Amino acid sequence: MNKVFKSTTLVLIVILALNSCKNETKKPDEAEVETKQTTYASDVIPFFDHWKLILGDGSNVGIANDFEHNDYFYTTTNSQIDWVVFKTPNGGNTHGTSKNTRTELAQTKKWYPKSADDRLTAKLKIMNVSVSGDATKGSAYSVVVGQIHSADGHENEPLKIFYKKFPGHTKGSVFWNYEINTKGDDNSGRWDFSTAVWGHDFSVVGETENTYSEEPKDGIELGEEFSYEVEVKDGMMYLTFKSDGHDTKTFTKNLIESEYTTNGDIPLQTRKLYIPRGRDGVERENAYAGEGLFFKLGCYNQTNGVTNGGETYGGNIVKQYETGNYAEVWFKDGSITVSKNAVSNEGYFSKNDKVK
Repeated sequence: MNKVFKSTTLVLIVILALNSCKNETKKPDEAEVETKQTTYASDVIPFFDHWKLILGDGSNVGIANDFEHNDYFYTTTNSQIDWVVFKTPNGGNTHGTSKNTRTELAQTKKWYPKSADDRLTAKLKIMNVSVSGDATKGSAYSVVVGQIHSADGHENEPLKIFYKKFPGHTKGSVFWNYEINTKGDDNSGRWDFSTAVWGHDFSVVGETENTYSEEPKDGIELGEEFSYEVEVKDGMMYLTFKSDGHDTKTFTKNLIESEYTTNGDIPLQTRKLYIPRGRDGVERENAYAGEGLFFKLGCYNQTNGVTNGGETYGGNIVKQYETGNYAEVWFKDGSITVSKNAVSNEGYFSKNDKVK
């Protein structure tokens, strides 16, 4: 009996030892799962060395490598594809003198259009625009997803790429605006000229605050991918827009010689949309020739509660997100080419970061 007992005890010890070894081999796997790395925006689109990131709370977080913010800027995976999410409420703290909130990249360098050889590309889809707003306003229910901005003078914008969709519509419009670089020291007379890409342009608005224009037949749906390319070379801006199932559209605009130097040059679109609001300026002859320009990319929400009637719930971000009063844009790819003549854009940031 004693030999049997000893034999049984030895078997149990061996079994326990084997189980212990099995448990030891599991621990590294479990630890590996727990320490799985976050996928950052800079992992998805590795071009963040060229940008500073402005968030929907008005803050400039600087170079956004290995950065995320759960409210405004993070990554997500859809159909096994990683996307960078830019999200902005109708009401939040703004950056600089703007009335609109943004989660947006701003280029760290500026370049001069006459000697430029600069390029920006992006592949994206719009996931949401505000469900509230004043339909008589051209920028209500819209978001700007790419820009060229001036760092100097009036800090006007020779390019803003918009997506706009009214509530109840399946399809929205993609269009681009050129803002004149107003002649003289008074910029209050500035205005935009808008060009349709797919759907309507900026000037197509509702007859009343709560009535909407006809849905565009060739528009872009929420969640439908499209791309844009912006190239500025030797003073000329070249634009290309592509989307599966839609005609490719190309446009050219001179940035160093103005088309709008006299009152007679003001187009009919502007006369109807802006002149009734006292916006009847003319542009300097050399347009943006003497000013440093830079790219922007992201989610610049145009539906604010000040001028465009968007619901802000007193700035309550959670409530705005719950009720659809925000803009959200997903990017899956992008690139930037910076010319050798580009210089630091730090002056723009030091000036606008201080405006509260």
